[in-house]
Amino acid sequence: MNIPSPLIPASLQARDINFLFQIVLIISAIILLVVAGLVLYSAVRFRRRPGDPVPTQDFGNTKLEITWTVIPLLIVTVMFFLSVRTMHAVDPPPLNRPPDIQVVAHQWWWEFSYPESGVITANELHIPIDKNLLFSVTSADVVHDFWVPQLARKIDAIPARKNFAWIAADQPGLYLGTCAEYCGVEHAWMRIRVVAQTPEEFSQWQKKQLAIPAKPTEPLAVKGYNVFMSRPCSSCHRIAGTPADKDIGPDLTHIGSRQTLAAGVFDNSPGNLEAWIADPQKFKPGCHMPDLQLEPAELTALTAYLEELQ
Repeated sequence: MNIPSPLIPASLQARDINFLFQIVLIISAIILLVVAGLVLYSAVRFRRRPGDPVPTQDFGNTKLEITWTVIPLLIVTVMFFLSVRTMHAVDPPPLNRPPDIQVVAHQWWWEFSYPESGVITANELHIPIDKNLLFSVTSADVVHDFWVPQLARKIDAIPARKNFAWIAADQPGLYLGTCAEYCGVEHAWMRIRVVAQTPEEFSQWQKKQLAIPAKPTEPLAVKGYNVFMSRPCSSCHRIAGTPADKDIGPDLTHIGSRQTLAAGVFDNSPGNLEAWIADPQKFKPGCHMPDLQLEPAELTALTAYLEELQ
C-alpha cells in the first residue's frame, strides 16, 4: 500500500525536509525531557515537609541567568541555520526559467500541462525520475494547496498569482498527494496521483498523450460521440481533434488511459464512469458536474466513446 507520508521521502527535497523535521523533533524532545525532569525532581526533592521552615529566598544568580539565556539562544541559532539551509536546498529560486509543469487548481480537480510538449491532463501527473522539475502553481477559483508529501513541499495555489516549487522522484512508482488547504465541500476529493517513470516510459507516455484520438467507428461509440457533441459535455470539456475545446472541466482527450475518475473518487472502469456521468452529485455532492438527464442508451453510448479515448 502506498502511504503518502512525509516520513517516507522519495526525493532529495523530501529527504531534506524530513531531516529538518527529525532534528527539530529530537531537540524538542530533549527540551521536554529536561524541563519535565527538573520540574519532577524539584517537586519531589524540595517538597515541603512537616516542621520545615520557610525556604531561604534567592533574588538573583548571574551564572544561572546567563546559562538559561545562552543555551536557548544557541538552540534557536542552530535551528535557524538548519532551516535556511533546508529552504535553500528544497526551494532554490527559479531564476526566470520557464516551468516544466503548470498546475492549475480547480474546485475540485487538478489541471496539469506541460508547456514544452503541449500535453494537458487532469489529476494524474506523470514525471520522469531523477530530474528536478520546476512547476508553477495557481488556482482558477479559491485558494488550494498542492502537496505530494513524499516528493516535495506544500505550495499554495492562489488565484491570479503563480507560485513556484520543485518536484522530483528518485524511484519509479506511484506517489499520492492531495489538496492541503480547505477549499470547499469536496476538498477531501481533490486527490493527486504522481506517476514517476523512467525517462523512456515517460517519453512513451507523453507521445501517446500527444496523439489525436482516432474517430470512433463502432456504432455504439459513434453514437456516444454524437451524444457528447450535442449535449452540454462539449460546453465544458476538451477532446483534441474534435470541436470540443472548452477548459471549464477536465481535458478528456485521453480519459480512458487514466487510473481514476473524479479526482480519485473511483477507479477508472466503464461501470464507474457510467455511474459517475449518470449522477455525479450522488458521489461528489456540490461538484460542478451537472446531471445531464441522459437516457440509459445515451449513457451507455457516451461511456463507450469516452473509454475509447486511450
